[in-house]
Amino acid sequence: MTLTAPFGLGPPEAPVFREPWEAQAFAMTLALHERGLFTWPEWAAALAAQISAAQAAGDADTGDTYYHHWLAALEVLVATKGASTASELEHWREAWDHAADRTPHGQPIVLAEGDFAAH
Repeated sequence: MTLTAPFGLGPPEAPVFREPWEAQAFAMTLALHERGLFTWPEWAAALAAQISAAQAAGDADTGDTYYHHWLAALEVLVATKGASTASELEHWREAWDHAADRTPHGQPIVLAEGDFAAH
C-alpha cells in the first residue's frame, strides 16, 4: 500500500513516502514524541538545524534528501536525550548497512547477529 498526498499537498497519486524506511522514520519520530522524549518545538529545531547544515554543505534542497535529514535529526535527538548514544546508533547503522549489502534487490532486509560482527 502506498500512502498518497492528502488535502492538496500534491497530486493525488504522489506518494507521501518514497521508501518504506521514510515511513518508519516518520512513525518512530511520532512515537518518541508521544512518549515524551522530546517536544514538538525541539523536533522542529533539530530538523531545521539538519536541513540548514545540509544546505550550507551544498545540498541542493530538491526534496529527495528530506527524509535523510529527518532521520539524522531523529538520531541527534535520541542521543541528546540519552535514549541511546551516538556510538550505539552508529553500531546499528553499520549492521543495517551490512545486512542491506548482502540482501538481494527487492528482498526484505533481515538483520542477523553476524551483521554486527561484520564491521
